[in-house]
Amino acid sequence: MNISVIGTGYVGLVVGACLAETGNTVLCADIDQRKIDGLKNNILPIYEPGLEPLVERNQREERLKFTTDLQAAIESAEVVFIAVGTPPGEDGSADLKYVLQVARLIGQHMSRELVVVTKSTVPVGSAAKVAKEVAKEAKFPFHLCSNPEFLKEGDAVEDFMRPDRVVLGVESPHAKRVMTDLYAPFVRTGKPVLLMDIPSAEMTKYAANGMLATRISFMNEVANLCDKVGANVDFVRRGIGSDSRIGQSFLFPGPGYGGSCFPKDVKALVRMASECGVALDVLSAVESANERQKTVLVSKLRSALGDDLAGKRIALWGLAFKAGTDDMREAPALSVIAALLEDGVSVCAHDPAAMDHARGLLGNRIDFAETNYEALEGADALVVVTDWMEYRHPNFDRVKRTLRQPVIVDGRNLYDVEKMRELGIRYHSIGRPSA
Repeated sequence: MNISVIGTGYVGLVVGACLAETGNTVLCADIDQRKIDGLKNNILPIYEPGLEPLVERNQREERLKFTTDLQAAIESAEVVFIAVGTPPGEDGSADLKYVLQVARLIGQHMSRELVVVTKSTVPVGSAAKVAKEVAKEAKFPFHLCSNPEFLKEGDAVEDFMRPDRVVLGVESPHAKRVMTDLYAPFVRTGKPVLLMDIPSAEMTKYAANGMLATRISFMNEVANLCDKVGANVDFVRRGIGSDSRIGQSFLFPGPGYGGSCFPKDVKALVRMASECGVALDVLSAVESANERQKTVLVSKLRSALGDDLAGKRIALWGLAFKAGTDDMREAPALSVIAALLEDGVSVCAHDPAAMDHARGLLGNRIDFAETNYEALEGADALVVVTDWMEYRHPNFDRVKRTLRQPVIVDGRNLYDVEKMRELGIRYHSIGRPSA
């Protein structure tokens, strides 16, 4: 099948590479010449495990190509995926400007009957707006499909190739047939293809992210309460996660969620509900709880080192909002760093993937270390923000020897409290006893 993907950001690039992997001819288009030039040379604009070899192999075998010629991409396609950004507006609503610009181009340049797929995260009712823009100049029949993505950064290739489910909002037999055929290779193990109306598909994406964000914020608040009452959140997490109605996923406390999806989608869903006269009080509270949570690590640092942090130096392990990605959008590390700098603290940070992005955002306001151990030199304490594998089992003797004071504030509960106590490390985590 001839597929075109408009937009080569995180979602578009993963979609294009994975669809090419199953034998489709895929043309990914973007107006960013520099990005396209890099992709033609297998230089990816994002860090995502497993994606680079996928892009390289499918380019080599000529199933995957990149272009800045959006007109040619649309003219050649049987299916066009719209995968451009939907940044939040000042009021929190999703900005559809780029989506609708692409829709107009599709109407102008389509050369045959076409399935138009909204892959970007868009509010309920957006497909109707897309259809209206396409129809203004369309000379051939077209069919809308809402196909929300459920890709976890750091696991996106695996999530696409082996999805839990595929959601297709379709309202014509042609779109149903084309899209089910397209996704058939990915659901051979029996995972469901969920067919539904377009508004329901659009709503499913927001509802899923809202639920996951709620679980994260709920567990963070439970952990904060555990700190106050002397309970251990590890036991509490296992206790509630063993309930089949609840399950184990998304119950690990931390310094708050970040990234491109949860913050933006929670805001957009709350805004969408407000415009419909519906109060989503739970999600409004989730948003507030997440902002508070980003200050927890600094509060714990003050407990460990004293209220006056001015003149202290802090080592920071982890800058990306989660392990497995270089994405720093809404990263908790940014809030931690901002609070420390305001208190007169100097910061030296390390991250396996996000250092270049961090330098672009922070400039010379903090120092960057080539290794995680180098970041410890001259530091009064270590703060762990992101749970990269290389941080999970460090040489604690070396950590203790290098730090000026044996203090670790662990925002991901990576280390065993008793072991830290035995090693003589003053250890503070989230929702667990201090050592």
